[in-house]
Amino acid sequence: MTLEDFLGLMDILLGENGCPWDRAQTHESMRQYLLEESYEVIEAINKKDMASLREELGDLLLQVVFHSKLAEKAGEFTIHDVIKEIAHKLVSRHTHVFGEDSAVSAEEVVAVWEGNKAKERHKTPKEAMEAVPKALPALTRAAKVILRSKQSAPEARELIKEIFIKLQFIELEFDKCEKVMLNEEFGKIMLLIVKLAGVLDINAEFSLTNATEEFINTSSPDNSALGGSI
Repeated sequence: MTLEDFLGLMDILLGENGCPWDRAQTHESMRQYLLEESYEVIEAINKKDMASLREELGDLLLQVVFHSKLAEKAGEFTIHDVIKEIAHKLVSRHTHVFGEDSAVSAEEVVAVWEGNKAKERHKTPKEAMEAVPKALPALTRAAKVILRSKQSAPEARELIKEIFIKLQFIELEFDKCEKVMLNEEFGKIMLLIVKLAGVLDINAEFSLTNATEEFINTSSPDNSALGGSI
């Protein structure tokens, strides 16, 4: 089946004599499925399960096509517009391949990509930070916001000192602190940890996911919720 065949199949499902459920959907009602399918793709990758990955990528492709067809019905854009726009973006951001920039390492490629993105959008660092979607998982969003802040990366040891200072503050003030203040300080510590992860070139989201899995696998049934081998 070609992409055009698949698009034709969706036209039938969304047509007058198609599926009542499909025809009742909106971009808003489909949001949860897009999120779920994205996570299922990631789960298949984490498990290195290629059969599942093939299936889940198909489910994710369905979401892209479904949203594109809903937009087409509303006269807003088509799947071909989506493809055209991403193709243009790939060329305009890869100026080290299609232009005159130079990039040898993966780090240099990221710098070129972000530089080209900034030129296209003409946003201040604050506007760029505000543009990071709030729907992202908190650790991932924090990492992207920090990256777009354009702040010079602090030394890892300085960040570790800051984290310990805040932990010591919580320890000393624990009995006197109100819940609101504890919540605020805890958030600041988490943000510092995400900063530290960036300096150490660690993906905080995946690191926490792996640690959680290890906790599940190494915790015995009789351990308390905070027990186990952390």
